[in-house]
Formats: sequence, C-alpha cells, structure tokens
Amino acid sequence: MYKGKFLEFVAEGKWEFVRRTNDDPAVGIVAVTPDNKLILISQYRVPVGKTVVEIPAGLVGDSAAGESWKSAAIRELREETGYTATDMELLTEGPTSAGLTSERIILVRATGVSRAGAAEPDGDEKIDVYEVPLAEVPTFLREQEKQGRMIDTKVYASLYFIHHGR
Repeated sequence: MYKGKFLEFVAEGKWEFVRRTNDDPAVGIVAVTPDNKLILISQYRVPVGKTVVEIPAGLVGDSAAGESWKSAAIRELREETGYTATDMELLTEGPTSAGLTSERIILVRATGVSRAGAAEPDGDEKIDVYEVPLAEVPTFLREQEKQGRMIDTKVYASLYFIHHGR
C-alpha cells in the first residue's frame, strides 16, 4: 500500500500491518553490571510522544548487511550505553506487536559486562543511561512513571529473565 525507506504498509486479506523493508530482527539487551545494576536507557520516542524507559536495543544489520544478532547486540550496547560485553546469550525471540507489525525482537542477556567508555549514540539520538541496583528497579520505574515517562514492557520481561533464568 505504501513503502517508505524503512517501513512499508501492507494489506493481506482483512489485515493491515507494517513491516520493515528489511527482514532483520531487533535485539534487546538485558545487561547487569558486576555490582548487580541493571542498565536502562531513556529517550524521547516520537510515535508515543513521550520519553520511554527501555533496555538497550537496536536493529540487526543496522551498520552492516549480514550482521549477526550477537554482533548487533554488542554494538548496540556499546553505542547506547558505553558498556560492552564479552558475549550475548539468547533468552527468547518473538513479535514486538503481533497485531501491528511483523517485526521480531531477539531478547539477549549480556555476559561479561564492563564499562568501555562514553556512550556513542547514532545520529541525533539523545539517550540517557541509568545504572539501577536490581533491588531498586521497581521504585525507579514508578518514579519514572510519576515523571510522565512510559516504561517499555521489555523492561519487565528483562526482570523476569534476571530473576527466573531462561
């Protein structure tokens, strides 16, 4: 129905949905520092008109065709937060919003997390980075909501995997 640079609007039967012009998934990174702090970010998101608290995330293949999800996750963690990881462990893969888009996200756990330097966001991204002690995450999230920010549901999925494993 319409194709832009990154998205296309598709009609199949009675369904209307959006898909990315490439079929690469996104990666969402669950990163906990050696001193048990969850790394979260926030940034203004135009589609919802608010700042959203999220886990670090990005698109596979964003920087090079044929990029692996592990390489993409390590790259995105470094770009968005200034942290790096020695490896990434697959937690799950699934749709981001099955009724709206064909997009998939691979949720991963960063292992061997360490500070590598300052964050290096792409283009005009303005990202705030938070290192929140695990015991204080619920309080932190409630405070963010009181300030008018939205909490991405992948943050809650991350907490599940942190506390219950894969």
